[in-house]
Parts: sequence; structure tokens; C-alpha cells
Amino acid sequence: MSRIGKKPIVIPGGVKVSLSGETISVQGPKGQLSRRIPTQVGVSIEADSIQVSSPEGARVDSSMQGLTRTLVANMIEGVTKGYERVLEINGVGYRAEMKGAILNLALGYSHAVEYPLPKGIDAEVEKQTKITLKGIDKELIGATAAKIRSFRAPEPYKGKGIKYAEERILRKAGKTGKK
Repeated sequence: MSRIGKKPIVIPGGVKVSLSGETISVQGPKGQLSRRIPTQVGVSIEADSIQVSSPEGARVDSSMQGLTRTLVANMIEGVTKGYERVLEINGVGYRAEMKGAILNLALGYSHAVEYPLPKGIDAEVEKQTKITLKGIDKELIGATAAKIRSFRAPEPYKGKGIKYAEERILRKAGKTGKK
């Protein structure tokens, strides 16, 4: 049995959870999210909690139970608090700016990289080097941040590129023979 999957998910006030067929919908103060539930797990909704269960036996079913519980808990947290991811840009001449719903990045290429933000993601640019992504869908925030980072991943010699704010770049010494 999954230890994480056994824990009930507490439904905070102001959040409505509904289950229709294989789709669970969560509606809260920040918005609404829905997700398809795998057929291996069962979801039961009580007055103030959600319980995810799976049949005894197969290890795959147990892991699907834990995954489903975590995804539903992330949906509830997203519609109540929201998520945010911060990216930093390092490098001479590297900068970012917002033009409506398009993130315009100057990353040392011969052209500017224009990235249209997905629906449900808001971005703020501070001092042209700090990008803050906000939204209610944790999966979409992570995928968007990874896509933006992939335009110019940080390199190990000078650390130039786009990195997550909490990321630490391991530096290499280079060719100068430093010891």
C-alpha cells in the first residue's frame, strides 16, 4: 500500500470538489481545475475530505494511488493559494520583457526569442533579469518554466543563461590550469 495514498486530503473552506465519471473537478477562489482519474484507483468525497483508494495487490495500483492523491492535493492547493516559479537570467546583454501575453527574451542570439505564455500562466519581469511565473496549475507552471529555461540553459563556466532561482550551478575551472 502507498503510504502517501492512504492520507486523506482535507478540503478547505471555499473549495468545491465534484466527481463525474473519471473526472474530478476542483473549484476555488483562484479558479477551476479538472483532471481525469486513472481507472485503477477509486476516489470518495466526504463532507470535508477526499480519500483515494486502490485494490490490494499490484504494486502499480499502489503507486497510482499515491500519484492520484498527490495530483488532487496539488489541484486543491493551486485553487486556494496558487503556485509561482522564479527564473533568473545571468549574462551580459541577456534580458526579458513582457509584451502583452508574449515573453520577449534577448539571450545572445541574432534574434529575440518570443514565447507566448500558455493560457492560465501570468508572468512578471523585474529589473529585466527576474521572471516570476504564477498560476494555479503546478504541472503547467513547471512545464512553462522548463521551456523558458531551455532557450538558454546555464553553462558551467561563467553561469550565463536562464536558471531557476533556487538552482545552484556547478562551475568548472576552464582552460587556464586553475587548481
